[in-house]
Amino acid sequence: MDTNSLETRQDNPGDNKQVIYRAATELADLLARGELTAKEVMRAHLDRIADVNPEIKAICTLLPEEDALALAEDADQRRASGASIGPLHGLPIAVKDLSSTRGMRTTMGSPIFKDHIPTEDALLVQRLKAAGALVIGKTNTPEFGVGSHTFNRIFGITRNPYDTSKSAGGSSGGAAAALACGMLPLADGSDMGGSLRNPAAFCNVVGFRPSMGRVPAWPNVMAWQSRLGIEGPMARSVEDCALLLSVLAGPDERDPMSIQGDPQQFRQDLSYDFSKARLGWTPDLGLLPVASEIVDTCAATLPHWRDCGFDIDNDCPNMAGAMESFEVLRASFYAQIAGPLLAEHRHEMKDTLIQNIESGLNLTATDITRADAHRTQLYQNILRFFDTHDFLILPSTQVAPFPVEHEWVEEIAGIPQNSYLDWMSICCIITLFGLPAISIPCGFTKAGLPVGLQIVGRPRADLDVLRAAYALEQATAYGKRRPAL
Repeated sequence: MDTNSLETRQDNPGDNKQVIYRAATELADLLARGELTAKEVMRAHLDRIADVNPEIKAICTLLPEEDALALAEDADQRRASGASIGPLHGLPIAVKDLSSTRGMRTTMGSPIFKDHIPTEDALLVQRLKAAGALVIGKTNTPEFGVGSHTFNRIFGITRNPYDTSKSAGGSSGGAAAALACGMLPLADGSDMGGSLRNPAAFCNVVGFRPSMGRVPAWPNVMAWQSRLGIEGPMARSVEDCALLLSVLAGPDERDPMSIQGDPQQFRQDLSYDFSKARLGWTPDLGLLPVASEIVDTCAATLPHWRDCGFDIDNDCPNMAGAMESFEVLRASFYAQIAGPLLAEHRHEMKDTLIQNIESGLNLTATDITRADAHRTQLYQNILRFFDTHDFLILPSTQVAPFPVEHEWVEEIAGIPQNSYLDWMSICCIITLFGLPAISIPCGFTKAGLPVGLQIVGRPRADLDVLRAAYALEQATAYGKRRPAL
């Protein structure tokens, strides 16, 4: 193993410690200027993975070292040759284990697919590779992405880098944990009930759920009915998140909901004058139990918002019945994509997945259309709210990271949670409306566990949400605190 190029002064950008926590935008700039090589960047991240991944279990599949270094060497040669390169050229990335990667194991976190090797890349992976990113592996996820605690019977539990006895969240828990402890400079994730926002909050990183269709999905077995899930970016900063979104976004005719619009818009300066912009703040959507330490930490950001020029009131749309509609539409989705596997593979599925599938199989057409109609009615409430507000802000989670031995949170503030979805409701409800929503670090509990704040924007106002998140990030800098690993 050649490490000579890394045995340099502490201020040399090629030093491992200098590399692994650098912003992706900075790494890309250093690579473009020739002050850092892709091989140095790869070497630093592979070393970090070797150091901490055995404990954290964030990356579940990894290329052999020689293959990963060969990718980096090829990237360096392409740059030296003057070939056209993309904005992520030379940056390593591991893809969430729900997205197909050609020639690389894709398990869906399920024993059913433990040996599955796709023959084609998902669109998200195609765009990453076209932008020059070096795909070195996969990040851990619960079975079929079900649940906001990342564990499965193939790879085990992904642990929180800030306290390894606690959950990293999910279902993009592997991605969030890998970012938090410097194993990757960028990560992708997906989000149906909060799977970008929840783990980002638990791991003190940024997770952005874009507008429905902003990042087109292909392949997608359900492009119309019961569509709730999206793919999107995760990073340690808002600017890095925007950089990755600029690569993943853009229309594709294979996704009938994909949004027309130039993805280059997300590479512009995120600084913005928010004088007199109006925020609605709610600790609980007027519906949900939320732990007091979460509410207090999120509420402590309100003076920062005012300093940034925002007007704030205590207000939110009427969301009554939203969770019931979400549960019906989600169950119908899982009945379609996993129902055919149930008869033969029940013994290989966790109980909560089986329950979700069976709930979906028991639905009637009227159940589904009623849920969709109620979803539409509540969307009108959202639009009326945004007639007088620019953003809605609220906690990203209802609890702090919980012990890894617990599959899901069964009680919040003395109120029992009746299913594995209930404790995630504060994200699930926002999901229902396809709005852009980001989780940004906003502080820590007394025990030193991260807390995230959720910022929700108007329909298709993705850039505005990134700008608002950037304003708070610059005012607080909570995201710069690193785990002691």
